[in-house]
This record gives sequence, C-alpha cells and structure tokens, in this order.
Amino acid sequence: MPGTYSYEELPENQIKLVSWNVNSLNAAMKKGFLEYVKAENPDILCLQETKLNQAPKDVLKKEYKYQYWPCCQSGKKGYAGTAILSRIEPLQVTYGLDDSDLDDEGRVITLEFEAYFLVACYIPNAGEKLVRLKFREEWDVKMSEMLDKLNAKKPVIWAGDLNVAHEEIDLARPAQNRNKTPGFTDAERAGFSKCLSLSSGAMVDTFRHLHPDQSTYTYFSYRFQCRKKNLGWRLDYFVVSEALVPKVVHSAPRCECYGASDHVPIVLILEK
Repeated sequence: MPGTYSYEELPENQIKLVSWNVNSLNAAMKKGFLEYVKAENPDILCLQETKLNQAPKDVLKKEYKYQYWPCCQSGKKGYAGTAILSRIEPLQVTYGLDDSDLDDEGRVITLEFEAYFLVACYIPNAGEKLVRLKFREEWDVKMSEMLDKLNAKKPVIWAGDLNVAHEEIDLARPAQNRNKTPGFTDAERAGFSKCLSLSSGAMVDTFRHLHPDQSTYTYFSYRFQCRKKNLGWRLDYFVVSEALVPKVVHSAPRCECYGASDHVPIVLILEK
C-alpha cells in the first residue's frame, strides 16, 4: 500500500460509496486500511471478508455513527463476514438473503434509505474444483429474486465482491480459466446476467457502463506475482438500477491501493 493518499473532496450534491474485500479486517488494519479510509472519506463504506467472529468495538466509530457487522454463524471461525459503515442513518436494516436459509455466513446486508436500497454482498466462491458450484447456482437464483423484489419498490445499489468475472474482458486469461476456475464458469456468468435482467427492470454494471472497453481488475492473487504481471480479475462491482444510471458520476477501482488485501477498493460517486 502507498504510504500516503490524497483524494479530492466531493461537492455537497454528491455522495461517495466505497466497497472493499479486505481479506481479514484485522490483517488489513496493520497494512494501511485506516489511512486509506480516512483519506478516501466515503459517506458509506462496505466491507467484505472481514473474517471477524464478532463486531469490533472501536473501528472508525467517530467517523461512522451507523455500523453493521454480520459475522459467520455457521461455526467457522474467522470466515466470511461483511460490514457497512455509514454516516447516513438508514430507515431499516436487514440481514441475509431474503427469506432463504442459504446465508449463515454473514454475507448480505441491506440498508434501506429514502431514495434507494443498498445491498452489500460477499457472494460465495464456487470453491476449489468447483465443489460449491451447485450451492452458488442456488444462491444466484435467490439473489436475483431478492434484488427483483427490492427493485420493484425503489432503486437498488448492489455492491461488493460478487465473485464473478462477467465477461472475458473482466479477467486476464479467460481461455485458461473458463469452466475450470471459480468465478468464470458459464453457470456463474449466467447467474450474474440474470441479476442484471430483472423482471422489475434492468440493473447496470456501473464500471462497465462508463468504461465499456477497459480491462481493469480488482483482485490479484498473492501467488505467482499476479499483481506485477497484471494477471487479475474484476470480481468487485457497483451495480445499480437503471433509474440511478443518470446519477452515476464515477465508478472505478483504486488500483494504487493494493497490499492491505488481495483486492483493491472500488469507488462509486453519485449525484444526490
């Protein structure tokens, strides 16, 4: 991670959201996590793979009054988990994948605000040798159903590590990984496509909307010098309801912020 950061302050008519798979909050805290967040200064911070067994007592409490830290309840210690830290008070907070029993790992938080729902997710990985692919397919069905219900009520922002490279442009070596590596199976890609084509209205991948031809990645394995060789994947997304697209000012990863995690933060700026 760089030693210092500097980002422009937003005008009052804009709001900034950040999503980041921190791959263990405790580890990231020792590698520049706080320095980055304080410099970036988002209004809402979504975290994935916190790997906490319980909510922390003193992380950015002064900066973010409203904090939500679902942790894994399946008996696996230091596994999965998400969080949302917000300066804006939500109308309502819910946890889990709608009425499904698929999420006992603290993977989904939904905050309802006046103008939209924010759904922050850490989508399950299909696993080594794709052992969890069937579970992932079931998850994707429930995910699309949940998004559809919410989108029928008001616009949705869907954020997080969605654990899929949707198109070939979204990873460095598509041919070598297709249907062999979790995150780039035809089933996972189709599941994501379904989440973009809801009966209640289309959802839009904000980065790809703004940068249709740009190969930019958000995840680099620590192995094989992947970062140095630019052998990455774009697994982290801000997806919004079509109605919110005109409000999108900026959507991109902070590629310079690598090292605290094997993912980089992603930033979404919206007009209020």
